[in-house]
Amino acid sequence: MFGFLGDIGSAIMTPLYYAVSAILIAWHWAIDHIPGISPGWVWVLSIVGLTITIRTILIPLFVKQIKSSRNMQLLQPKVRELQKKYGHDRERMAQEQMKLFKETGTNPFASCLPILAQMPVFFALFRVIDQAAKAKGDLSGGVRGFFDVGYVRSLQNAEIFNAKIADTFQSTELVEVRILTIFLVVVMCLTQFTTQRQLMAKNMPPDAMTGQYAQQQKMLLYILPFVFAVSGVIFPVGVLVYWVTTNLWTMGQQFYVIRNNPAPGTPAFKAKQERDAKHGKSVVEDPLKELEVPHEKPVPRNQPKKQTRNQRKKKGGNK
Repeated sequence: MFGFLGDIGSAIMTPLYYAVSAILIAWHWAIDHIPGISPGWVWVLSIVGLTITIRTILIPLFVKQIKSSRNMQLLQPKVRELQKKYGHDRERMAQEQMKLFKETGTNPFASCLPILAQMPVFFALFRVIDQAAKAKGDLSGGVRGFFDVGYVRSLQNAEIFNAKIADTFQSTELVEVRILTIFLVVVMCLTQFTTQRQLMAKNMPPDAMTGQYAQQQKMLLYILPFVFAVSGVIFPVGVLVYWVTTNLWTMGQQFYVIRNNPAPGTPAFKAKQERDAKHGKSVVEDPLKELEVPHEKPVPRNQPKKQTRNQRKKKGGNK
């Protein structure tokens, strides 16, 4: 059973080994021709180049994530109406919500698409570097994808700040490696937290800060940095460089989108309106105002007409 699952996993990962190694080799070839750069920094910059390549490919997924996230925010008033109407019937409420999402082309899980798409690449890079670090003898055990023994040896010996980029916090007792690893893990967690916090503080309307969607965002805010902090000790320095770079890319990309194309009904949208007005540009109205649910006025009760004592006696006598 496990052998069969292992074969499936190998069939899935092998193409990724070739893709990741091909991109690394291409960047390594280009950067190695720049004079004055040490072999260690050539590999670090190659990993940065790999990150830029992958994130550029994933831009359509990021656009889809932004669109879906914005739709989720715009639909919050309607979602609350469904919750109020079908709150007693969870199954019916879930059906109506999915129907609403389908009609509007909204995927509530689209916010996870970029990170899910990166995970196979992340694991492929981890295996490529990890196997190169562990290779012994003729180094053939470290060959993955398009890597040959020469690349394995080069990667195995590459250093930055006197720390090998193929080493992990656990695999060595060298102080340089451990200090560099801890530094990268801290930066990785801080950038992950800052990116998610930036999204919640500036690009989510007040209505979106309550309910199930808000709970998912709050969970990601605290869980993801914790997961990366715990698992970071087993990642090689080169893999940590990849994840720090992708976090910085995400933070910058998100900052650009929030500033120039913020979601309606958010502090960022209001700030853009103020900037546009200050610079004499046409101010775009907030479309969320049209979706605000008006407060229904209570229906006045019909008060009985006042009757005189004679009318009450007469009415009582007719009974």
